[in-house]
Amino acid sequence: MGKTIAQKIMASHLLSGDMTPGSEVALRIDQTLTQDATGTMAYLEFETMGIPRVKTELSVAYVDHNTLQCGFENSDDHRYLQTVTAKHGIYFSRPGNGICHQLHLERFGKPGKTLIGSDSHTTTGGGIGMLAFGAGGMDVAVAMGGGAYYITMPKLYKVNLTGKLRPYVTAKDVSLELLRILSVKGGVGAIIEWGGEGVATLSVPERGTIANMGTEMGATTSIFPSDEVTRKFLAAQGREGDYVPLTSDPDAEYDRIIDLDLSTLKPMIACPHSPDNVVAVESLKGVKVDQVCIGSCTNSSLYDMLKVAAMLKGKTIDPSVSLSVSPGSRQVLTMLSDCGALSDILASGARVLECACGPCIGMGFSPNSGGVSLRTFNRNFLGRSGTPDAQVYLVSPETAVASALTGYITDPTTIAEPLNVTMPEKFLVNDSAILPPLPAEKAADAPVLRGPNIKEFPKSRAFSDSLTAKLVLKVGDNITTDHIMPAGAKILPFRSNIPYLSKFCFEVCDPTFPERAKAAGDGVIVGGSNYGQGSSREHAALVPMYLGIRCVIAKSFARIHIANLINAGILPVTFENPEDYDKLNQDAVLTLLDIAAGMERGRLTVTADDGFQFYVNCVLTARQKAILLAGGLLNYTREGGM
Repeated sequence: MGKTIAQKIMASHLLSGDMTPGSEVALRIDQTLTQDATGTMAYLEFETMGIPRVKTELSVAYVDHNTLQCGFENSDDHRYLQTVTAKHGIYFSRPGNGICHQLHLERFGKPGKTLIGSDSHTTTGGGIGMLAFGAGGMDVAVAMGGGAYYITMPKLYKVNLTGKLRPYVTAKDVSLELLRILSVKGGVGAIIEWGGEGVATLSVPERGTIANMGTEMGATTSIFPSDEVTRKFLAAQGREGDYVPLTSDPDAEYDRIIDLDLSTLKPMIACPHSPDNVVAVESLKGVKVDQVCIGSCTNSSLYDMLKVAAMLKGKTIDPSVSLSVSPGSRQVLTMLSDCGALSDILASGARVLECACGPCIGMGFSPNSGGVSLRTFNRNFLGRSGTPDAQVYLVSPETAVASALTGYITDPTTIAEPLNVTMPEKFLVNDSAILPPLPAEKAADAPVLRGPNIKEFPKSRAFSDSLTAKLVLKVGDNITTDHIMPAGAKILPFRSNIPYLSKFCFEVCDPTFPERAKAAGDGVIVGGSNYGQGSSREHAALVPMYLGIRCVIAKSFARIHIANLINAGILPVTFENPEDYDKLNQDAVLTLLDIAAGMERGRLTVTADDGFQFYVNCVLTARQKAILLAGGLLNYTREGGM
C-alpha cells in the first residue's frame, strides 16, 4: 500500500511506536517556533531542564502577540526572550518584524521537515509541505532539548480539489466551506491532506491560509504537496535549495475523501460566535458593518495585501466604517511601500497597523459596543475581540474590502471590475530583524535578564491513590481556551505571571471561579464536548493547575488541550455514559479511588457526596500515566523521562 504525504514524513522521523491510527508515536522534531504570549513560559520551562543548547536543526522565537508596550511587562518579557534565546541557540525575531506563521513560511519553512510551535496555527507550515503541529509550550521545550514529540497517530483525510477559483472567491472561502461541512469538531484526530488537480492553481500563501484554518476544524494538522508552485515560492524567497518534491503515492489510502470543485464555490462568511457557523455572504446582504479588520496569520501575505490595495485603489471607505490593515511581515510592508500599493491603502481611509497579530488576539482595535466587525482572521469566539457584545464575522480579504467600501456586508463577486494582481518574481529579503544566537563558546557566560513580572514556574503535585475534590465549575460544549484563559490587551502582558493571571481564569463563564477554586483546595471541572478547543495556550492548563484543579471530566477533549492538561499534571477523563453529565451539580464533592489502578485499566469510578456513582474513561499511554503520576511533564523529565 502506498503512503500519504504525512505518512512519508512521519516514517522518516519516527523514533518509536507504530503508525496505526490510535497508537502513540514519537517523532523527531526538526524545527520549533514560539511566540511571545506563550514563549516566555516555554523558555522558563526549557531553563528548568538544564540543557545548555537547543538540539533541533532550527528554533526561532517570534515577538508578535504582546507588542503593545503600555507598561514594563511586555518590554521586560521581550528583553528576557532576546537574552534567553541568544544564550541557548535560538534565533530571535524582533517586535515589528511580523507574525510568526507568515514569517516562518517566508524565511524558514522547508518541505518534508517536522515543526512544532507553541501556537495552534503552526499548521500554516503545511502550506509549504511541512508536517507542522501546534503544541503546548512544555512539548516545545522538550523538543528543543532533543526529546521526541508524542502524538496519537491520526486518521488521514484527503480533500480532492478540482477546477479553479472564480474571481473574488478565495482560499479563505475554501476553508470556510470545509468548516461548514466538517464543523469545529469534524477534523479531530485527523490529518487533512489537500490534493487533486486544483491544488496546482493555489499559491503557497493561499495554501498557507487553508492549512492555517484547518486548526479551526480540530485537525491535528493539514498538509499540501511540495510541487512546482512550492519551488517557485522558495526560489522567489532566495531559498530554492530548500525545495524537495513531495507527493502522496497514487495508491495511498485515506479514512475519508472529500471532493471540492473550486469553480463552484461562493464567498462564504462565518457568523458569530463560531468559525463553523458558515453561510454564503450573499445571504447576509445589507447587514450594517461598523468595523473591518484585515490581517492575522490567516490573511496577511503579500498576495492578500496586493489584492486589498487593488480593490481600494482610487476609492474611499464608507464614512461609517473603521478599517484596519495589518501586513503580516516587514517584508510584506516594505514591498507594499516600494510598489505604491501602501499609498493606495492609506488613501482609502484605512489605518495601517504594526506587522503583528494585533486585533486577532484582542490586542487593540476592539469594535464599538454591540458593533458588527468583519475580520479576515481565524476565530470569532465571544469576547475575543475585546468587546463582549461585539458581533464578529470571519471573511476573506475581498469580502472585507467590498463591505468596507459599501458599509454593508457585500458579496465581492458583485463587483464588475476585474481584479488583476501580479506577484513579483523575487521577494525583498532583509533578515536584519532576525537576530542569530550567540556562538556556543560565548553563550555560557551570557546573562539572561528577567523583569519583576516574570514569576517562578508553578509547581504541580503528584497524584496519590485517591482524590476527593469539589466540582468547582460545570460548563457546556465547545469551551475554548479563550473561555478558560482569555487573551486581550488587559491580560496578555501577564503571561509570565501565573499568580496574577489566575485572577482572570474563566472570567467569561464565571468571574467567581478563581476565588472559589482556591478556597476548595482540590477542585474538579466538568465540561461538555470538545472541551479546550482553540488556541494551544498551555496557560489554560497551567492556571487551573495553580488554582488547585486536579481533574477535568468532559464528554470529549480537543487534542492540544488534553496534552496540556496531562503535561500540567491534571487528570483528563471522559464520561463513559455522556448522560451522567446532566446528573452532576456544581459544588458537589467527588471522590476518585484507586487512581493508579484505574489509570492502568482505563476506567475510574467516581462517587458524588449524594451517593451518585458513575464511571469515566481514562485512556492513556504508559508515558502519559507516568507523567500524571509524577505530577506533570517537568517533574517526569526531571526524574529521567523524555
